[in-house]
Amino acid sequence: MGDDSEPEQICWAHLLDVCLRRVFHWLDNRDRTWAALVCRKWNWALYSGSLWRSGTITFYGRPSRAHTLELQSALRHAKKFSKYLQHLEVKLLNPYNTAFTQKFQVTMRSLLSHLGECNSRLVSLSIKYLELDRLMWKNVVRVQFIKNLATFLRRMSKWLDYLNLKGARVTLEEGCELLNSLTCLRDKSFISEINIEDFFRLHLPFHSLVILSFNYNCISDELLDILREQSAHSLCTLNIQCHIHDPHGQVVWGMSWANLAKRAPKLNVNFFFERVMNHDHLARILLVEIPVRSISLRSCYFSDPDWTMRPTLTNLLPAYCHVLQVRETMVASYCRKCHFCKKALGLFWLDTFMFSN
Repeated sequence: MGDDSEPEQICWAHLLDVCLRRVFHWLDNRDRTWAALVCRKWNWALYSGSLWRSGTITFYGRPSRAHTLELQSALRHAKKFSKYLQHLEVKLLNPYNTAFTQKFQVTMRSLLSHLGECNSRLVSLSIKYLELDRLMWKNVVRVQFIKNLATFLRRMSKWLDYLNLKGARVTLEEGCELLNSLTCLRDKSFISEINIEDFFRLHLPFHSLVILSFNYNCISDELLDILREQSAHSLCTLNIQCHIHDPHGQVVWGMSWANLAKRAPKLNVNFFFERVMNHDHLARILLVEIPVRSISLRSCYFSDPDWTMRPTLTNLLPAYCHVLQVRETMVASYCRKCHFCKKALGLFWLDTFMFSN
């Protein structure tokens, strides 16, 4: 005869620790606090380091009671389990007055000080959209916050692999202080990825610029807008240098160039490329809205046997045929695949291409 008795129910208290940790992984800090009160087994399981490798702390500009409790819980757990923390994200939502930013600065000072003393595993830190140039940040509060953050980065530079300070909007001096703190150990940084989009606050005090020379990695839509507002009436020449080892993958909208060119009718732009020969890279930089006067392409050795200059010369440069005139092309010799490069010992070598009025 079959057994008609009901199957025995599995008690949560008898779940394996690995199963409990998997369930607890999906709980927020508040629910984990309540779960720790259920029994000793659950409380012990919640002390597993795998549950506290990542943390998010959110500061609300106008917090509700629930938001306040959430922040307090996040701070308490970040300090209690700080030795396990590997990824930390701090969010600052809708700050609205000086009292709030001052409280934020004091809270972060305490948190960063504690982590600096107790943590040696942090590999990722994200504090986005601080907007330190806004009026709600008093000068003394902003300076103290940057000092505390720089001290923390100096301590963590040995382990930190990723840093996101997007939207910090600091001055050049403050930004350099923060970035230099990452290289305090023998002038060497172990970090592999940094996001500093909208990191610097640009205020150029020049209203009569005629010629401006800079690297392409400094250019942005914001810089072009500032030049349009402050120096368009006098600006005549931009000399832009782009080296293969400098970052040059940022997106600059053609509309920003078009607006600047419209306000600065005398503007001419000269590009100087060092070993940047890839057609896709050049096409992203040489937008048709730019009032280009000259393009200089200087090469080096290329190990790619399929590399060719033809796409650049036939597809990209014709867009500037109305302003460019081939003045001088120096090529050592020809290869079979392309009339503009030389193949020698398995390497491509290209001399200087210069296009100007």
